[in-house]
Amino acid sequence: MRIRATMAAATVTGSLALAAFAVPAAQATDQPSLAQAHQVAQKAAGHSAPQARSLTATEAGDPYVMDATFSNIKVNSGKSAIVVGTTNTVHVSYSFTFTHGSDVDPTADDFVPGVDLYRTDEGNALFGDAPATCTAASSTVANCKGSIDINPQEELSNVDAGAKWTGEAFAVAYNGQDPDSPSDPSKIGTAYQDAVSSNALQRYSKLTVNASPEPVKKGGTLTITGALTRANWDTHKYAGYTSQSVKLQFRKTSSSTYPTTYLKSVTSSSTGSLKTTSTATYDGYWRYNFLGTSTTPAVKATGDFVDVR
Repeated sequence: MRIRATMAAATVTGSLALAAFAVPAAQATDQPSLAQAHQVAQKAAGHSAPQARSLTATEAGDPYVMDATFSNIKVNSGKSAIVVGTTNTVHVSYSFTFTHGSDVDPTADDFVPGVDLYRTDEGNALFGDAPATCTAASSTVANCKGSIDINPQEELSNVDAGAKWTGEAFAVAYNGQDPDSPSDPSKIGTAYQDAVSSNALQRYSKLTVNASPEPVKKGGTLTITGALTRANWDTHKYAGYTSQSVKLQFRKTSSSTYPTTYLKSVTSSSTGSLKTTSTATYDGYWRYNFLGTSTTPAVKATGDFVDVR
């Protein structure tokens, strides 16, 4: 779930005016929203954030900072790249250890922990559809797991691709207070930690290959065509990835692996298409290999077998 800058920039007045952070439709449940809890925890921590994500009001009776810490935080199993296509929601797992005072109950229904990803160059953030689930390991330690749920149809644009995303962990203990209209905000406990991960959202890529004619005479010329495409988060379709260097590889039938050296490099056209020629000498498999960029993951075409006679 994504919270856009225009929404996160809401000015907070009164005793945090928590109702200002309306629950998005995707999270309209009986449980307080992650986005709402994130704003409360960030404010209480005095975190210096991009203006679009900041809260401006303070007054006596604001939530307090809990005696608690986050540790052993893993986002996306520790991998930086998060690859997203055009249709399917991607569930980015995370886990952390929450160490807390004896007065904190991470298993309470109104305890809202989570991890989100935010753009370091602007105010947008990606959240999960539900808070993390915490399991008590002792009276002062809980193990928590959850996911950041990314729907490319609603939450991503092409400008979101690249190494621009930072993770932050947060938790809010409402302690019986109404998240939308607390009678005593000073009873609400918060915890917050910034920069828990550094991630790159990447546009899912596809690569094809076709070597012809098949079969071919030994010493004859093969024409190897293909196409390099990637997810377009603006149109929600796949489109050619233009002007990219793609490697041509060949392996003999007698080998199970492709050589680490490449036959040649081929540059994709204005439509992402690929075309080159090579001499047919042995039976074997031809494929294209794209090594990837910061916005697009590496991808290898499935080898195309050619019988040389």
